[in-house]
Amino acid sequence: MGEARKRRASTALSNGAGNGSAHHPAPAAPPTRDTLRSFLLDYTFPLFFVFGGCCTNAWALESLLQGNPDVGTALTFCQLAFITLQSLPSFLTLRSFVPGLKPRAVPIYRWMLQVVLLATTSLLNNWAFSYRIPLTIQIIFRSAGLVVSMIIGFVFLRRRYSRAQVLAVLIVTSGVVLATLSKPISPSKSSAAHSERDIQTYFYGIFLLAVGLVLSGFLGLLQELTFAQYGPHWQECLFYTHALSLPIFAYFLSDVKSGLVALSKFSSRSIMGIPSLYLILLVNAASQWACVTGVNQLTSRMSSVSTNLVLTIRKALSLAMSVWLFGNGMNAGLAGGGALVLAGTLLYSKAAQQQQQGQGQGQGQGKGKERASQGASKAEAKDKKRH
Repeated sequence: MGEARKRRASTALSNGAGNGSAHHPAPAAPPTRDTLRSFLLDYTFPLFFVFGGCCTNAWALESLLQGNPDVGTALTFCQLAFITLQSLPSFLTLRSFVPGLKPRAVPIYRWMLQVVLLATTSLLNNWAFSYRIPLTIQIIFRSAGLVVSMIIGFVFLRRRYSRAQVLAVLIVTSGVVLATLSKPISPSKSSAAHSERDIQTYFYGIFLLAVGLVLSGFLGLLQELTFAQYGPHWQECLFYTHALSLPIFAYFLSDVKSGLVALSKFSSRSIMGIPSLYLILLVNAASQWACVTGVNQLTSRMSSVSTNLVLTIRKALSLAMSVWLFGNGMNAGLAGGGALVLAGTLLYSKAAQQQQQGQGQGQGQGKGKERASQGASKAEAKDKKRH
């Protein structure tokens, strides 16, 4: 009897283990036409918005800056206003004859601090152009957001990172520092006083970008905590954070007006009576909406690792466009810094993917052992009932 009991328990144990992660699944079936169609429907528009919208936004931004680099406040206001107006119809509802807003999924107070961070970050990034920060430098410098996100995750969310991830962040940091220090001083200003003044102006702009980078990291933290508690309501986040940012610009109204007037003066030609830079400003605002929408859709459909890879490729394309289309100089420091940032980002994505796979396998093995234990217990119980 004891031998029979052991055989039954052993059989149940092997069956239980077979249901766990130790079992090798059958080869996956080749993708069908329906699977391909589903993939195209899910990812075509987000990828089009990211690459088409973000790269077009970079082109329009640089075109505006060539006209007048001091339009940062007006540019930020127009971007926020366009996204607000475009998103508004989705949140309007008719109550009797007076339109109102649909009920929110997230309390309004959860958006308020994010509003301040978003408006401040946008203003700082656009103000930096007034201090002669080339777009190529800004693209690479803002890649240091990976470093800020890791530090914030470690300090506030108690996250732990592998050695490969830490190494990747150090590589990204080295690339950002190398690219930042590679900005050449204009040879037309040969005097020491002019050169020193240029350096001070440049690094003040870098300081603005650094502050904006830190604030952007905290904005991401607040959004992550909000989505974790209330669900990924990114459309609501997009609308309320942009709409509630607009009243802040009452304080900067004169800057907005002067920026719009400057665009009119610096427009080289008109199209149907409209200054050309105004049309480019409209393209910039519309492409900003497309870029933000695409990034949010990718975040909700892909892993953070995959999204990070897509955005890294997009930044590389924007950098290439800035060099090829606008003749921005590419020196050894800038090229080397960009290469280090790209390599570090890819290494971080690979390390994060391996970490996620390791966690998934650990959970699967745990579940397999639990099923095996349950199977053995059931076999023992049945055997006791029989005898």
